[in-house]
Amino acid sequence: MERLVVIGADAAGMSAASQARRQRAASELEIVVFERGGFTSYSACGIPYWVGGDVRERDALIARTPEEHRARDIELRMRTEVIEIDVPGNRVRARDLDTGAESWTAYDKLVIATGAEPIRPPLPGIDAPGVHGVQTLDDGQALIDSLEQTTGRRAVVVGAGYIGVEMAEALINRGFQVTLVNRGPQPMSTLDPDMGALVGKAMRGLGIELIDDAEVLEIRTGPDGRATAVVTDDAEYPADVVVLGIGVIPATRLARAAGLPLGEFGGLLTDPGMRVLGHENIWAGGDCVEVLDLVSGRRRYVPLGTHANKQGQVIGSRVGGGHAGFPGVVGTAISKVCDLEVARTGLRERDAHAVGLRFVTVTIESTSRAGYYPDAAPMTVKMLAECETGRLLGVQIVGREGAAKRVDIAAVALTADFTVEQVAQLDLGYAPPFSPVWDPIQVAARKAVIAVAGTP
Repeated sequence: MERLVVIGADAAGMSAASQARRQRAASELEIVVFERGGFTSYSACGIPYWVGGDVRERDALIARTPEEHRARDIELRMRTEVIEIDVPGNRVRARDLDTGAESWTAYDKLVIATGAEPIRPPLPGIDAPGVHGVQTLDDGQALIDSLEQTTGRRAVVVGAGYIGVEMAEALINRGFQVTLVNRGPQPMSTLDPDMGALVGKAMRGLGIELIDDAEVLEIRTGPDGRATAVVTDDAEYPADVVVLGIGVIPATRLARAAGLPLGEFGGLLTDPGMRVLGHENIWAGGDCVEVLDLVSGRRRYVPLGTHANKQGQVIGSRVGGGHAGFPGVVGTAISKVCDLEVARTGLRERDAHAVGLRFVTVTIESTSRAGYYPDAAPMTVKMLAECETGRLLGVQIVGREGAAKRVDIAAVALTADFTVEQVAQLDLGYAPPFSPVWDPIQVAARKAVIAVAGTP
């Protein structure tokens, strides 16, 4: 009998374990999973909506419990943290977080699915009570407990990426007065500045105090040691609770210590079968790996649950003797702040410049439905196209209801390597309640065709 050891019991890890079990019986493959937390197979992406009250119960975010996994002959060791990988010895050392006991477990095949960890800059007060990162269900529960215990109603969010803006919405929904402190000139650095400015304008309209171009220097604490304010280079913002939305980095300290190959962003490097480069019996997936960008041809770090689940499926198939592969990503992501929807896929302007592409950009204003139909909502679409070929390079959308999921049209077109002329001619569905006769994506594509034709 072979033994598969999996480090991490969320999206990538348990998808890999479950798929491997489907393909190989317990009499052929023993599966042991180590998880340092108290939960398995949960939606980290849903945590802001649980904190904000849109999702009422924590357990609604859990797809499968440890007991359900164990019923499928997967041995789960909860609250047990792997602290060392011995690659030459094909074994891992783990510590029981309740008893402190340590032990070695041998493996024939190893899956590393250690995920990501919130960025916590080394600032005074960053680890004080009342300062919260939000990455796991345990983090979400700690934040909710803090929100319910505090008598004040002032919250400061540090960082204006996806996590930051989603947590700002969650705190607004909870009735807090929210200040969002952003290091950059506009929120959402995943967008170009002109599109990020639209997000900033809308956030201010929702009552969020948005502070741009601000460098956080300190989390000030009171006599009890609890956070009381966020101090920047030119102001101080009172806070009864502080949420860190600065972003995440790959949780690869174990892999680094084991001498496994890491990329530019600190993520593990794998082949299309998610096998760690240079290691026949080790795979990795989820937020701890770097992936191929199909548009730029370069590796990048894109921590999303969609990728983690797909990569886990690929790993499980490979462990079971299959030939599945993960081709790469085009960088699709969507989010919302209250009723504002934000979406992007493909390259931003600075991404295209970084890989040496000549490109044009166009920006159009349209609506989610026919203009005469009730409740038609405005949206702005920005599109990038390559000058020489007309190849679609990227799309960004900011708008109201019906805006965000339109980015999927562009994601498919990017994956298929379409030109903007091909996008303009797509046979998309039309009816006044759903779209103008020319969908906003195609309006942008038509304008991009003209812009490409006009380049030397």
